[in-house]
Amino acid sequence: MRLLKSTVHPDIKNLSAKSFTRNATRAIVLNGDNILLLYTKRYHDYSLPGGGIDEGESNVDGLIRELKEETGAHSVKDVEAFGLYEEYRPWHKEGFTIVHMQSYCYTCTIDDELLEPELEAHELSNGMHPVWMNIHQAIAHNEETIAKSDKKGLSIERETFLLKRIVCELLN
Repeated sequence: MRLLKSTVHPDIKNLSAKSFTRNATRAIVLNGDNILLLYTKRYHDYSLPGGGIDEGESNVDGLIRELKEETGAHSVKDVEAFGLYEEYRPWHKEGFTIVHMQSYCYTCTIDDELLEPELEAHELSNGMHPVWMNIHQAIAHNEETIAKSDKKGLSIERETFLLKRIVCELLN
């Protein structure tokens, strides 16, 4: 899969510190200029649905599972690789200093009707819910959050980059 971008968080001074890799998948589901996203109230941002790939699970199986859990999407079809976004972030749990996050992004189609999401407790407590959103409005919203919010999460830079790349490559 082609590398879209590789980033190193500014707090990381030494990439040879103890690290581990977390593989994740991200879904790009378009309907014209609208895109299926997750809004997270805690961070006041929009992100692509997706998450960690389980042990022994393929990237595509992880994509389908995460889409179903986070958005209620079903009948996932036409899955095609879009690109990899790689990032090195600080890790604050015992045993590691850095997480090497690899987000494998795929385009796909789904049935029009969304079923009930199966969000995890932390996702619910963060106020996460699926929404169809105009991609240009989502980009503008995230950019405003980046500029003005002190509560933004680490993923907003990745998500905004990906949304802009989607516009350039898939909507023009």
